[in-house]
Amino acid sequence: MPNTKETTSNDSSNSQNTAYNPRKAREGEDSHDGDLPNLCPPDSPPSNTSHILSMAELLETASEVSKMTIAHEIVVNSDFRLQEVHISPNSLEGRVKETLHKAFWDSLREQLSKTPPDYSQAIKLLQEIKETLLSLLLPWQTRLQSQIEEALDMELIKQEAEHGALDIHSLTTYILGTMAMLCAPVRDEELQQLRVMSDPIHLLREIFRVLDLMKMDMVNFTIQTLRPHLQEHSVQYERKKFQELLDKLPGSLFYTTEWLRKAAAEVSPSNMVSSSSTSKTNGSPVPYSAAVAKDTACIQSPTAVLNHAYMDLLYWEPGREYPETMLMDQARLHALQVQVNQVAIIAAVLLMTSSTCGSREVNKILLQLGYPSLSSDKAASLRGQLRSLADKDNAVRTIIEQRIQTFLRNCLSPGDQNSKDLPQSLAPVQEELLDIGQRFGHLIHHNRQVFGPYYSDILKKLLLSERKPEAGTDS
Repeated sequence: MPNTKETTSNDSSNSQNTAYNPRKAREGEDSHDGDLPNLCPPDSPPSNTSHILSMAELLETASEVSKMTIAHEIVVNSDFRLQEVHISPNSLEGRVKETLHKAFWDSLREQLSKTPPDYSQAIKLLQEIKETLLSLLLPWQTRLQSQIEEALDMELIKQEAEHGALDIHSLTTYILGTMAMLCAPVRDEELQQLRVMSDPIHLLREIFRVLDLMKMDMVNFTIQTLRPHLQEHSVQYERKKFQELLDKLPGSLFYTTEWLRKAAAEVSPSNMVSSSSTSKTNGSPVPYSAAVAKDTACIQSPTAVLNHAYMDLLYWEPGREYPETMLMDQARLHALQVQVNQVAIIAAVLLMTSSTCGSREVNKILLQLGYPSLSSDKAASLRGQLRSLADKDNAVRTIIEQRIQTFLRNCLSPGDQNSKDLPQSLAPVQEELLDIGQRFGHLIHHNRQVFGPYYSDILKKLLLSERKPEAGTDS
C-alpha cells in the first residue's frame, strides 16, 4: 500500500453543416488569442421533441452527472481527495448514529455472552472483514490473497463455531497483522492502539473503523494514480457524457445560450474592446479611435465574445442562472469572484494610502518601523477617501478594477500571465493576482476545450443572425 497522505481539499443543439469561415470572424482579435477549438459542432441527431423522463431515467441521469462531476473535479482540482467525515456527537445525526451503533454492539456482546455462545452475528462480521481486506489488495498481491482466503476460511470458521471451538482472539490477531501490511504509514499508530485492546467487542468495532479509513486511503491512492490518465482523456470523456445528457434532455443549453447572447450584445461594434484595438502603456489600456473601431470591430469575433462571457463569470450577479456548461465550476468561480473583489479593494486602499502618506512612510508602517504622525488634515482626507471606496463608481476603484480585468482577460490566452503586464498600481498585489490568473486561466482553458464545439454552434447562430439584417440594409 502506498504512503497516502491526508491533505485538506479546500466543476445540444442541432448539428449545422453550413460552412463557416473563422478567419473573417477573427478580425478585431489578436492572432495569439486563437479561435474556438473545432468550429464545427459534434455530430448529434436533431432532438426537438419534448420527453418526460421516468424515475429510472432520472436516477440514471443523476448517476451520470455525478460521474462526470467527480471526473471533472479530479482533473481540475489537484487537491481533491476523500476525507474522514467528523460528525459532532451533540448533533442529531451524531446521537442517532451512536444510539444505533451501541444497540448493535450491545446485541453482539449479548450473543457472545450466552452459554454456549451465539456466533451467528460474529461470523457475518468476520465475512465482511475478509471481503474488505481482499478489496484492499492490489492485482499482483496474489500470494497474500491466498493467505487471507485460507486464514479466514468461512466454512471452517462456521464449523468451529458449531463445535464451540471458534477462537476470535487468534482471528483478530491475524486480521490486525494483515491490516498492518496493507495500511498506509499514517494508520500505523491507530493499529498499535488496537493491538493492546482486550475487549473483543470493542476491538471488532475499532477494526471496522480503521478499515473504513484504509478504504478511503485506497480510493485516494486510486485517484492519484488515475489523475494523469484522466487528464489525458478528460476532454473527450466530459464532452461525451455531456452529449449523452443533451440527448436525454434537449434544450439543456438554454442558460448557456442566454449567457453568450448577453456577451454578444455587449461586445458590439460601438463598445467592443479587443486586444487588436487596444494598445498598452506600462500595462494600462489606451482606448482606440472611433475610426479604427468602425473598421476593425464591424465583425464580431467568436473568441472575443466568448472571452467576454468568461470575464462576465467573475462579476456574476446573485440570483442569475448559471450557464449549464459552467455549473461544475460554479463554486470555484464564485470563490475567484470574491478574491478578485478583495484584491481590487486592497489595491485601491494601498494606492490611496501611498498617494496621501507617501510610499516611504507606507513602507515604514508595513514594516512596523515607525513613521511621523499624520497631520489632522491628512488623516481626515485619507479617511474620507477610504470610505469612498465603498462606492462602486469610485474613480480609483474603477481604474483598479479595469486594470485587473485587462490582466485577467490576458490570462485567457496562453503566454500572457506575465508580471510585466501588471501596472505599477497593481504591484503590491502581484502575487495574489498571478495566482488568481493562473487558476482562472486553467479553468477556462479546460472548459473551452470541452465545450468549445457547443459554444461555436451557439455563437455561429447568434452572430450570423445579427449579420443578416445588416446585410439586408446594405443591399
